[in-house]
Amino acid sequence: MMMIVKDLFVVLLGLGGGLVAGCGFVAFLTVLGIVPRLVQLSKTARFIQSYEWSVVLGALAGTWGSLRNPAGQFSPLLAVPAGLFCGVFVGMLAAALTEVINVIPIFAKRIGIDGQLASALMAIALGKIIGSLFQWLYFINL
Repeated sequence: MMMIVKDLFVVLLGLGGGLVAGCGFVAFLTVLGIVPRLVQLSKTARFIQSYEWSVVLGALAGTWGSLRNPAGQFSPLLAVPAGLFCGVFVGMLAAALTEVINVIPIFAKRIGIDGQLASALMAIALGKIIGSLFQWLYFINL
Protein backbone atom coordinates (compact mmCIF):
# COMPACT_ATOMS: atom_id res chain seq x y z
CA MET A 1 0.00 0.00 0.00
CA MET A 2 2.81 2.41 0.88
CA MET A 3 4.47 1.78 -2.50
CA ILE A 4 1.28 2.74 -4.35
CA VAL A 5 1.02 6.01 -2.41
CA LYS A 6 4.68 6.75 -3.11
CA ASP A 7 4.25 6.05 -6.86
CA LEU A 8 1.09 8.17 -6.97
CA PHE A 9 2.94 11.02 -5.26
CA VAL A 10 5.78 10.82 -7.80
CA VAL A 11 3.28 10.84 -10.70
CA LEU A 12 1.44 13.88 -9.29
CA LEU A 13 4.72 15.66 -8.59
CA GLY A 14 5.94 15.03 -12.15
CA LEU A 15 2.62 16.13 -13.65
CA GLY A 16 2.59 19.30 -11.53
CA GLY A 17 6.17 20.13 -12.47
CA GLY A 18 5.42 19.59 -16.14
CA LEU A 19 2.34 21.80 -15.99
CA VAL A 20 4.26 24.59 -14.29
CA ALA A 21 7.12 24.39 -16.80
CA GLY A 22 4.67 24.30 -19.73
CA CYS A 23 2.71 27.27 -18.43
CA GLY A 24 5.94 29.19 -17.92
CA PHE A 25 7.04 28.42 -21.49
CA VAL A 26 3.71 29.53 -22.95
CA ALA A 27 3.68 32.68 -20.81
CA PHE A 28 7.24 33.48 -21.90
CA LEU A 29 6.37 33.11 -25.59
CA THR A 30 3.17 35.11 -25.11
CA VAL A 31 4.92 37.99 -23.34
CA LEU A 32 7.62 38.12 -26.01
CA GLY A 33 5.04 37.93 -28.79
CA ILE A 34 7.25 35.79 -30.99
CA VAL A 35 4.51 34.31 -33.18
CA PRO A 36 2.67 37.59 -33.90
CA ARG A 37 5.96 39.40 -34.53
CA LEU A 38 7.12 36.66 -36.88
CA VAL A 39 3.82 36.87 -38.77
CA GLN A 40 4.10 40.64 -38.95
CA LEU A 41 7.67 40.62 -40.25
CA SER A 42 7.12 37.86 -42.80
CA LYS A 43 3.67 39.10 -43.88
CA THR A 44 2.27 35.56 -43.68
CA ALA A 45 -0.89 36.04 -41.62
CA ARG A 46 -2.60 33.26 -43.54
CA PHE A 47 -0.23 30.73 -41.92
CA ILE A 48 -0.88 31.76 -38.29
CA GLN A 49 -2.30 28.36 -37.36
CA SER A 50 0.74 26.66 -38.86
CA TYR A 51 3.00 28.83 -36.69
CA GLU A 52 0.99 28.00 -33.58
CA TRP A 53 0.97 24.28 -34.31
CA SER A 54 4.69 24.26 -35.00
CA VAL A 55 5.31 25.81 -31.57
CA VAL A 56 3.09 23.20 -29.91
CA LEU A 57 4.58 20.27 -31.84
CA GLY A 58 8.09 21.59 -31.25
CA ALA A 59 7.47 21.76 -27.51
CA LEU A 60 6.07 18.22 -27.53
CA ALA A 61 8.99 16.92 -29.59
CA GLY A 62 11.46 18.66 -27.28
CA THR A 63 9.78 17.16 -24.23
CA TRP A 64 9.78 13.70 -25.78
CA GLY A 65 13.40 14.10 -26.78
CA SER A 66 14.47 15.18 -23.31
CA LEU A 67 12.74 12.17 -21.77
CA ARG A 68 14.15 9.69 -24.30
CA ASN A 69 17.69 11.14 -24.50
CA PRO A 70 18.06 10.54 -28.24
CA ALA A 71 21.72 11.61 -28.46
CA GLY A 72 23.51 9.67 -31.15
CA GLN A 73 20.39 7.99 -32.49
CA PHE A 74 19.80 10.31 -35.46
CA SER A 75 21.51 10.14 -38.79
CA PRO A 76 23.21 13.34 -39.98
CA LEU A 77 20.41 13.77 -42.52
CA LEU A 78 17.96 14.26 -39.64
CA ALA A 79 20.32 15.90 -37.16
CA VAL A 80 21.37 18.78 -39.43
CA PRO A 81 17.82 20.09 -40.13
CA ALA A 82 16.86 19.56 -36.49
CA GLY A 83 19.90 21.55 -35.37
CA LEU A 84 19.10 24.24 -37.90
CA PHE A 85 15.53 24.57 -36.64
CA CYS A 86 16.72 24.65 -33.02
CA GLY A 87 19.22 27.36 -33.89
CA VAL A 88 16.60 29.42 -35.68
CA PHE A 89 14.28 29.12 -32.68
CA VAL A 90 16.96 30.14 -30.19
CA GLY A 91 18.04 33.03 -32.40
CA MET A 92 14.48 34.28 -32.78
CA LEU A 93 13.88 33.90 -29.06
CA ALA A 94 17.00 35.94 -28.28
CA ALA A 95 16.06 38.59 -30.85
CA ALA A 96 12.52 38.81 -29.49
CA LEU A 97 13.77 39.11 -25.93
CA THR A 98 16.20 41.83 -26.90
CA GLU A 99 13.57 43.69 -28.90
CA VAL A 100 10.89 43.53 -26.23
CA ILE A 101 12.87 44.69 -23.24
CA ASN A 102 15.71 46.59 -24.98
CA VAL A 103 18.33 45.03 -22.76
CA ILE A 104 21.45 45.88 -24.71
CA PRO A 105 20.99 49.67 -25.13
CA ILE A 106 19.99 50.06 -21.48
CA PHE A 107 22.95 47.95 -20.38
CA ALA A 108 25.32 49.93 -22.59
CA LYS A 109 24.12 53.24 -21.11
CA ARG A 110 24.40 51.97 -17.56
CA ILE A 111 28.00 50.84 -17.89
CA GLY A 112 29.00 53.83 -20.02
CA ILE A 113 29.82 52.25 -23.38
CA ASP A 114 27.26 54.04 -25.55
CA GLY A 115 29.78 54.64 -28.36
CA GLN A 116 31.02 51.06 -28.44
CA LEU A 117 27.65 49.33 -28.75
CA ALA A 118 28.67 47.49 -31.96
CA SER A 119 31.80 46.19 -30.23
CA ALA A 120 29.76 45.03 -27.25
CA LEU A 121 27.33 43.17 -29.51
CA MET A 122 30.22 41.49 -31.33
CA ALA A 123 31.76 40.49 -28.00
CA ILE A 124 28.46 38.94 -26.90
CA ALA A 125 28.06 37.07 -30.20
CA LEU A 126 31.67 35.84 -30.25
CA GLY A 127 31.44 34.79 -26.61
CA LYS A 128 28.33 32.77 -27.36
CA ILE A 129 29.98 31.13 -30.38
CA ILE A 130 33.19 30.30 -28.51
CA GLY A 131 31.26 28.98 -25.50
CA SER A 132 29.04 26.81 -27.69
CA LEU A 133 32.00 25.43 -29.62
CA PHE A 134 33.89 24.70 -26.39
CA GLN A 135 30.88 22.91 -24.91
CA TRP A 136 30.32 20.92 -28.08
CA LEU A 137 33.95 20.00 -28.67
CA TYR A 138 34.87 19.30 -25.05
CA PHE A 139 31.77 17.72 -23.54
CA ILE A 140 30.05 16.14 -26.54
CA ASN A 141 32.95 14.96 -28.71
CA LEU A 142 35.18 13.49 -25.99
